[in-house]
Amino acid sequence: MSTFDDYMVVPEMSLLDKTRIQAQVLVPVLRALRAEFGKDKVDAVARKALRDWSREVFAAIGAGIDGSQRRKWATMQDALFQVTGREVSVEERRHDKEAFEFDVTHCRFAEFFRALDEPELGALLVCATDIDITAAGGGEVSLERAQTIMNGAPSCTFRYRFAPR
Repeated sequence: MSTFDDYMVVPEMSLLDKTRIQAQVLVPVLRALRAEFGKDKVDAVARKALRDWSREVFAAIGAGIDGSQRRKWATMQDALFQVTGREVSVEERRHDKEAFEFDVTHCRFAEFFRALDEPELGALLVCATDIDITAAGGGEVSLERAQTIMNGAPSCTFRYRFAPR
């Protein structure tokens, strides 16, 4: 059983397929609302709603994991790799007691959302997950990500730092 199973609705379905289903509903709704009320206003409301939702989901998942804040982060990070691993290509840069650094060099999520011309929605549904999982690490884990493929960069740069134990 995976850490995310209770939140994945159908654990056997790939996260990319679930994300495609979400987009099939969200994109037409967002586009209709933008046409009626304006892009900036609608996108601001959607951004807040999706960020609040993501923070709540990952805070609840973290609360259900025993151990230190860093253990909560590590458990969720491992679970995230399990559900995204076949959709991304990763090059590890460093992994030791002080840091975990890697680059995502290929991302099928980004390809999908960029083809829809909705990379901001992709960033909210997919990329923001990393921020909320890091928050479960409390002050024991921090993330610096200078760029993402979703926003047009050639890679996503993940630079996790761990507080001394």
